[in-house]
Amino acid sequence: MASAIELIVRAYIQVGDRAALVGLLDHRKRIAKDLRSRTSFNFAVPLDAVETEIDVIEAGVATFDKLPS
Repeated sequence: MASAIELIVRAYIQVGDRAALVGLLDHRKRIAKDLRSRTSFNFAVPLDAVETEIDVIEAGVATFDKLPS
């Protein structure tokens, strides 16, 4: 079964909305940066989840880079 982020990325690819994917990627990267900067608690589990989502989104953005213009 596909994860929620995989379904979202797939939908953005189907409608051809690269800008939305890049915005989603930027948002996830800001979340990861924020989690890394926190020292009051071990955020390894949520950070791993966000980094997995970043990988999925980057793969989606890469599909637009491979498409002929």
